[in-house]
Amino acid sequence: MRILPALIAVAALFAGFQLFRGVSDQSSVGSVDKALSSGNYRLAANGDEAACAVRRGAEISKGLSKLMVASDCRLVFPGIERAKFWRERDDGTVAFSTDGVDPIVTFGVADGEGYESYAPAAPLLSLAAEN
Repeated sequence: MRILPALIAVAALFAGFQLFRGVSDQSSVGSVDKALSSGNYRLAANGDEAACAVRRGAEISKGLSKLMVASDCRLVFPGIERAKFWRERDDGTVAFSTDGVDPIVTFGVADGEGYESYAPAAPLLSLAAEN
């Protein structure tokens, strides 16, 4: 009779270990996903006529992150090189701004991957993640 409680204890220990292992495997998958989405994007105007690099930096607060814009982005959209903040709203839209509030450009989720600008209406800008 003492063997049955010992077997139950061993089975519970094994199940607990497997459960813990599954949780840590899932967290490592999340960290791999975060590593793959590096925050590097390609900003292009009017179907790749001009393009430059932007990088979403560290999150400052919920939905607001630092933004680094390459100086040559002024050739894609004049004035965008001054943008310092990336704001992601609950509806999935993204806005670039100098002060974290007033957008210079606003993007909506595009068909497939990335974003397309809708404000201002011209030029049409696309924002695609790079790995």
